[in-house]
Amino acid sequence: MNEAEPKRLTSLDAYRGLIMIVLVSHGFGFDALKGHPVWGVIANQVDHVAWEGMVLWDLIQPAFMFMVGVAMPYSLAGRAGGFSENLAQVLLRAAKLVFLSQLFVIVQEGGFQFGLINVLSQIAFTYVICFLLMHLSIRWQVASAVALLSTHWALFVLFHSPEGPFSKTGNVGQSLDWWLLGRNYSGYYVTINFLSSTVTTILGVWAGDLLRKDLAAEQKLKLLCIWGSGLIAAGLLLTTWNPMVKRIWTTSFTLTSGGLVVLGLAIMLWWVDMRNHKRLAFPLVVVGTNSIFVYVISQLCRGSIHRAVGVFGWGFPWAGTLAPVVHSCATLCVIWYACYWLYQRKVFFKI
Repeated sequence: MNEAEPKRLTSLDAYRGLIMIVLVSHGFGFDALKGHPVWGVIANQVDHVAWEGMVLWDLIQPAFMFMVGVAMPYSLAGRAGGFSENLAQVLLRAAKLVFLSQLFVIVQEGGFQFGLINVLSQIAFTYVICFLLMHLSIRWQVASAVALLSTHWALFVLFHSPEGPFSKTGNVGQSLDWWLLGRNYSGYYVTINFLSSTVTTILGVWAGDLLRKDLAAEQKLKLLCIWGSGLIAAGLLLTTWNPMVKRIWTTSFTLTSGGLVVLGLAIMLWWVDMRNHKRLAFPLVVVGTNSIFVYVISQLCRGSIHRAVGVFGWGFPWAGTLAPVVHSCATLCVIWYACYWLYQRKVFFKI
């Protein structure tokens, strides 16, 4: 495959669609079944861990940010103009992402509260940094990724509270947010997450570069599997000194989650493109090609759609214990059909 003319892989849209479906599902309704002797196991996977550790739900944002990186080599390869023109476009897109994230904050909080922990704001930071890194040799890209993780780790170790470097409260991230914004975020998230999450996005850039190379699909799959497994092993090894905490995006979390989403991409590449299951993947592709639209629906409209579906479904009493699951899946079907309606008319929202 010629790198100057990158071919769009169906597996990329399918993987992005899977990520967005899991996100907009809000746990497929299983969150209402916590403590259930059977379904409680699944329920525990669809809510973020309180602090240390990782479950399925903690992988959504890393996967989202990773796929932003995967798309970058494809999108930038098709752009005309030099570095300055492309940088201007990248900065404009980053500004749009920050603006959209603030709009979501205003709607959700019922008033203006400036914040930079929304996934779109974090992507805006990582998008710009990764664009700049892409103009360096791979050696310097790797060195920069190591430097970002080392800086993030060092900040937490050097400027920590009496409770320790990676405590819920009083860590360096919270101190910086209090100094810059005069407040801390709920859920113990911190703005400087972008330092380490940039590495999540650059992992996506490297994956995109690999997929665009003129290599056999089997070789690409093998390299992705080795790479993903190595990242997981490194992340788990580091937990001895660096706890796995998604809310402050620690180094061990970055590597472990990065490895898992790389393996997820490998699975989708194998299943969709190599095994040629494009028809079965079509429902995912419909969503993946309109990920911005789906994210906006998730942030602004899903609650209203969910309530309306509940009214017309009379609460789905026939489903018994699984009524919340059926309700959530019915809501998801409505959102999917909206995507399908746009897909049929070739309407794709971009930033």
